[in-house]
Amino acid sequence: MSEALRELLNGLIDYAGLFPPASLDLPQAVRNYAIYRGGSHAWMLGRFVVPAGLAPQMDASFPLSIIAPDKKSELAGDIVYTEVSLAADLSGLATRAKIRTGGLTPDAYPSAEGLAGFLLRAAAARVAFKATAGLHHPLPCEPMHGFVNLFVAAALAWHGGSEADIVATLRERNFSFDEEVRWGAWRLTAAQIREARTNFAISFGSCSFDEPVADLEALQWL
Repeated sequence: MSEALRELLNGLIDYAGLFPPASLDLPQAVRNYAIYRGGSHAWMLGRFVVPAGLAPQMDASFPLSIIAPDKKSELAGDIVYTEVSLAADLSGLATRAKIRTGGLTPDAYPSAEGLAGFLLRAAAARVAFKATAGLHHPLPCEPMHGFVNLFVAAALAWHGGSEADIVATLRERNFSFDEEVRWGAWRLTAAQIREARTNFAISFGSCSFDEPVADLEALQWL
């Protein structure tokens, strides 16, 4: 496992098995999360995403990310995420941001340009964010964006990349990982990725944990 990839993936995936398209019942989702926490890829696992109404039923040892009844905000410990559009004005936002990167229909997936614009404005405003919906695969799989692409692009935005750089990164299919991540004409060190993940690009919610892991293994990155 390369240092740069480990920094990129560390705690990246919030498990949202209760939500579409998986839509598991609570006992099954809880069993899955417990298995993932005890597995060899537990270091990639983030919080358990749960609606507020079910939160009292949860295992007290689970780190939760609680979706508000109106679905407009999410509470992760003592940190609040507010769902915003990619075009939102972030200058007055007092919380972290939550963005949607997909949905149940093809038109729910934003363009690379739309994502790049958000990343640049969020980085400039120093607003940390998480993503949800549609990030099932490490690399782009039309119409889906790749989660590796999104979080490498976010790190590049955090460290001063241009809009053209970020759009190209969101479309990239050839990354090389060791003590750095390299793609095209760009590179970021493991330390730069760690800084961006800690302060800016926090996590993404996925209704599957097995699918992202299987894809990373198929790429021989794990």
